[in-house]
Amino acid sequence: MDPQAKKIALRKIPHGVYVVGLKHKAQLNAFTATWLTQVSFTPPLVALGIRKDAHSFDMMKRGKVFSVNLLGKDQKALAEHFVKPAAVMGEKLKDVKYRGGKTGAPILEEAIAFFECEVREIANQHGDHAVVIGEVVDAGVRADVPVLTLMDTGWHYGG
Repeated sequence: MDPQAKKIALRKIPHGVYVVGLKHKAQLNAFTATWLTQVSFTPPLVALGIRKDAHSFDMMKRGKVFSVNLLGKDQKALAEHFVKPAAVMGEKLKDVKYRGGKTGAPILEEAIAFFECEVREIANQHGDHAVVIGEVVDAGVRADVPVLTLMDTGWHYGG
């Protein structure tokens, strides 16, 4: 296989850019994610890819809930805010307006839409990312506008 062709081809898969919020006990956190898709209508399930070596993955396994905050095309700066790891859990949220949702996971006030999930399954023992299956338990829409995509940002993740 041509490694460069593989990288380019896999990067052609369209991805949204989301801020995923986490809650475990009193601890809150959030990170930027791009690997997300709906996998079932009944019940409503989504699959989220998350790095196995990330603190957020450990927090998700323990807390078993997460929110997905959808961003508009003009909200790249908000996505960038959540890309880098924070030294202290919850530090990324200190300057961002949010509220706790039904699950307690953070819902960003600036998000154009959101949904909250309860973790139902974690898979992919072979890869560097786990696949977390979450059941959507709540949702809301603030603005019906186009979502931010990875292509809009000029970033590359995957391949």
